[in-house]
Amino acid sequence: MSGPVAPALYAVLLWWSATGLVLVLQHLPRRTHARSMIAASAALAGALWAIRAVADDDSEAGAYIGFTAAIVVWGWQEMSYYMGFVSGPKPAACAPNLRGFDRFLAALATSLWHDFAILAGGLAILCLSWGQGNRVALWTYALLALMNASARLNLFLGVRNLNAEFLPPHLGYLACYLTRRPMNPLFPLSVTLGTALVVVLARGALEDQAEPQAVIGLTLLATLAALATLEHWFLMLPLPSAALWTWSLPGRDAAAPAEIRETGARPE
Repeated sequence: MSGPVAPALYAVLLWWSATGLVLVLQHLPRRTHARSMIAASAALAGALWAIRAVADDDSEAGAYIGFTAAIVVWGWQEMSYYMGFVSGPKPAACAPNLRGFDRFLAALATSLWHDFAILAGGLAILCLSWGQGNRVALWTYALLALMNASARLNLFLGVRNLNAEFLPPHLGYLACYLTRRPMNPLFPLSVTLGTALVVVLARGALEDQAEPQAVIGLTLLATLAALATLEHWFLMLPLPSAALWTWSLPGRDAAAPAEIRETGARPE
């Protein structure tokens, strides 16, 4: 049973610290964002190089490196969006009279280039690992992309907790695309499929015949899927999820919720 413990702890610590780092950087003054993106782009180049370097490495180290590199690639995607460098053709608040599908299209227009960038990142990782045995980076990135899309759709359809404190001031216009509701039709499906994925991955990691590299890779993925599913639950349950990253949100605990109220988050 000791085999999966270390990779599970590693995945949790990397997820927590990487999320906190992105939050810290995006809440710094706007004048620092260009420098942060230059550093992040250098890290992105290194991560893509690492993914290619370990694509045929079926060792335990190869699994860790692939997983970490995919997290770095995803971090670049998040930073580029939340710092406003890669957003969409119309990064602006929606008109008050927009409803239904028109409102969805307006929301999509705020992040369309970001969505294309996510797709391009996945295709890049797919090309770098094509035909090779180590696909931990590919599956890690795919899992992050899918669970992120699910969380964004849930926020659009309606959740109890908007986690407004995570939004930097320059993204206040996104408030009108968020909806506060006690439940939405997608949420049960999201958490059910997320939980099922955790079970499938964990069972694979715990199989007696599993190779060491497979144990590491599947455990990393199972832990990440569990964390992503937990983040979905944070959107609905009355839990102080923001407390996990209080250290990364200086001075934001009161300001952000006020911004959400002023810019028009949709009520139930």
